[in-house]
Amino acid sequence: MSADQTNAVMEERHAQFLRLFLSSERELFRTVAALVPAIEDAEEIVQQTAIALWEKFDLYDPQRPFTPFACGFATNVARQWIASRRRWNSVLERNLADELLRRRDQLRPLMDARLRNLDDCLQKLPDDQRRILDRFYFRRTPIDAIAAEVGRSIDAVYKSLQRIRHALRDCIERASHEDPAQT
Repeated sequence: MSADQTNAVMEERHAQFLRLFLSSERELFRTVAALVPAIEDAEEIVQQTAIALWEKFDLYDPQRPFTPFACGFATNVARQWIASRRRWNSVLERNLADELLRRRDQLRPLMDARLRNLDDCLQKLPDDQRRILDRFYFRRTPIDAIAAEVGRSIDAVYKSLQRIRHALRDCIERASHEDPAQT
């Protein structure tokens, strides 16, 4: 095989990995977030998982779904992360990680429905409220920068976030009650 052919095969393999990983990333994050409390730690573990998955991508059988394969890796990386932190060892020693994952799997249909409801409820918010949420939760813009951007005090922005969260919670609850399959 020529160098050009080898490069083309590697590029295709890399593109395949990226497609599969990106389509599974949200589920990977949810799996990891069920085991560790801090978003920053969960993000770090998902990044470590991506590296591990790429290094072991040759083990993946394309005839099988990628997400469960990747979630298995994420669970192992999370366990290693937990084991490396002394204060978290009791989570592993008492099999709490297994219990958390088992309960997460049990609640998955309900949580998936609630996430769909959240998406619908987010679309119903006024643009200015969605912008504040986007800056705070997704872009992680500091609250003082958001306040300056929207021309409000820091306290007013915190209060707005509190009201928006309450409105979203109420909207999700209403949608859940309208769909008996979610209760």
